[in-house]
Amino acid sequence: MYLHLYFSPERALEEEKAFNNRLADWQKELESGQRHPDHEKQYAKYFEVKSTPVRGTKVVAKEEAIAVATRNYGYFALLSNEITDAVEALEIYRNKDLVEKAFDNLKERLNLRRVAVSSEQSLDGKLFVQFIALIFLSHLTRKMQENNLFKYHTLQEILDDLDVIECFEVPGQQLQVGETTKRQMDLYSTLGVTSPASLQ
Repeated sequence: MYLHLYFSPERALEEEKAFNNRLADWQKELESGQRHPDHEKQYAKYFEVKSTPVRGTKVVAKEEAIAVATRNYGYFALLSNEITDAVEALEIYRNKDLVEKAFDNLKERLNLRRVAVSSEQSLDGKLFVQFIALIFLSHLTRKMQENNLFKYHTLQEILDDLDVIECFEVPGQQLQVGETTKRQMDLYSTLGVTSPASLQ
């Protein structure tokens, strides 16, 4: 077996932020006296609570316990019985993550949580269109990863940028494409797609 260990500063920051938010919520519950039964274990682990008739309730965080809880933030591991290279293992893992996000796109972005069709033929047609759309989304996500576009854009921003390009089709005439900005042309070029302006 091969154990690959990684550290991600971005992941560490996200995990620490989420933990700090939970700490703040638990502290607020203690100070207000509105304790939640499910949080009693966390109260005892991360806080020292002192109550006096004069000063009321004083909540102090246990710094040592918090340091222990946060010391491994950002680290994660991948286990494989055949992949020896850490970079290759991480790439395969990310591709699997891409598949999971693709199914999420089917349910959410492509509105397939409910099929809402009246016949089997309509269902076949909708599934086919959704499958083609999913191929486009998956390919676009992969291209964005390869070209490091996620550092500057989200998938939705890319789609919004390209969505405003209009096409006009008149029977018997050549397809007319609306104005394409330099930014859109650069995106097409980066993604390795033929610009619609060159189709005129």
